[in-house]
Amino acid sequence: MYTEECIRTFLKNQGQLFDEPVAETYEEAEEFLEDCMAVVADSLKEVRQYLKDAGADVEGMTLKELEEASEVFALPDGKYLIVEG
Repeated sequence: MYTEECIRTFLKNQGQLFDEPVAETYEEAEEFLEDCMAVVADSLKEVRQYLKDAGADVEGMTLKELEEASEVFALPDGKYLIVEG
């Protein structure tokens, strides 16, 4: 379900969301993303809508602030992985 790019990005940058690693291997990272039902968004507008629908107060946030949110992982292809910890 998740691309290799998603999994590798999360594995490398999981420290932005968690104090301690939740995954040590590629397989553990993939399983973690599946377990927490992480979402891939095509744009920051989709990120905003997803977080809003999830009950987050994102009304006053700029797109830059959304991109820097700890649960948002920018992917090399321009998409965003949203992981709720």
